[in-house]
Amino acid sequence: MDVYTHGHHESVLRSHRARTAENSAGYLLPLLRPGLDLLDVGCGPGSITHDLAARVAPGRVKGVDVVEAPLAEARRTPGPEFAVDDVYALSDPDDTWDVVHAHQVLQHLSDPVAALREMRRVCRPGGVVAARDADYAAFTWYPADPRLDRWLALYRAVAHGNDAEPDAGRRLLAWARAAGFTEITPTASVWCHATPDARAAWGGMWADRILDSAIATQAVERGLATRADLEEISAGWRAWRDSPDGWLIVPHGEILCRA
Repeated sequence: MDVYTHGHHESVLRSHRARTAENSAGYLLPLLRPGLDLLDVGCGPGSITHDLAARVAPGRVKGVDVVEAPLAEARRTPGPEFAVDDVYALSDPDDTWDVVHAHQVLQHLSDPVAALREMRRVCRPGGVVAARDADYAAFTWYPADPRLDRWLALYRAVAHGNDAEPDAGRRLLAWARAAGFTEITPTASVWCHATPDARAAWGGMWADRILDSAIATQAVERGLATRADLEEISAGWRAWRDSPDGWLIVPHGEILCRA
């Protein structure tokens, strides 16, 4: 089984809860209409899933994740179905869904091309497979801080140790072509964290995540960092969070693939 680099610590789910259809799936929204059936792969606590469901109602919507942990929160709000499933072997028959969507999923997989093929299998002819993933190597921030440079190098090392690809955004088009799609619309967008509230959310989240999430555990167990290293990186995030000049962008690649 693939290893989810982040795990499901509260600091991870905190950032997932902030994701909406508007800030995380804008490239897909113009294609949605009432009555479409939609599968959200790697749905986590379901914030995007619920937003998408409102846009395609009364269509059927299901969110799936590889573990049960985040789904209890997703189910607290009525609407979509939520279930544990495997992106490499989805439980749905062929041609089940009009839209198959995955946000920040392919970057964590050892075989993203196989996942895209499986997403295509359950998508109806003429339907859409949509994916959006960050590109960690292209993260940019200000002010410069060697502690954040260390964070990025450490994160990429942990992810690569899981046979995952943290620089997925730039590879989505290639992966889609390798999966057999021929009609692909590639785009890009960014998250920008520069307001006091955005810095507090992003910087505070990473200050906690680098200490307490699965990333921290993996980094220490693999000898990539000491606890003191992680404390220093966390302090770097707090310093960035508190700087009135703090600015950071997270670039994303996006693909819309016709089945």
